[in-house]
Amino acid sequence: MSRIAKEPVELPKGVEFKQDGNVVTLKGGKGELSMELNSEVELTQEEGVLKIAPRSGSRFATAISGTMRAILANMAQGVSEGFERKLELVGVGYRAQAQGKSLNLQLGFSHPVVYSAPEGISIETPSQTEVIIKGTDKQQVGQVAAEIRRYRPPEPYKGKGVRYANERVVLKEAKKK
Repeated sequence: MSRIAKEPVELPKGVEFKQDGNVVTLKGGKGELSMELNSEVELTQEEGVLKIAPRSGSRFATAISGTMRAILANMAQGVSEGFERKLELVGVGYRAQAQGKSLNLQLGFSHPVVYSAPEGISIETPSQTEVIIKGTDKQQVGQVAAEIRRYRPPEPYKGKGVRYANERVVLKEAKKK
């Protein structure tokens, strides 16, 4: 069983913590995030450190306390530093171009694919084959990266498609005569 909930969450400098009933809000230089705590979890704050404990000894309370601790730690990191995900486009003629809050992709289809970024997410294209997704919410950054990758995932024979940076695509061997 994981003991991650027993480790306290240290708030980085410049991050403000506010609790209103079951709603926890963290505010920092990159933005503001809030979430609702589960009723099985008890949260205490002392000197820039958040401690989470299960209210009961049940298995669910122990499990959800670890989950809540991990989400709080990600929120603290997100409002202070932010999160980013890099995507690479591999293939002849595959290009990406950021236009404000939308991303224009040429992925070998007969038409361009236009992806509109949700609120709180910024998309950059340092080169035509690189896409950088930035935001404060770790889950949202990962979800946007997965949605963009879903347009053309890497295929197993030549490796063409949209892949995460440093993703290892195992190529299959071609059919032999």
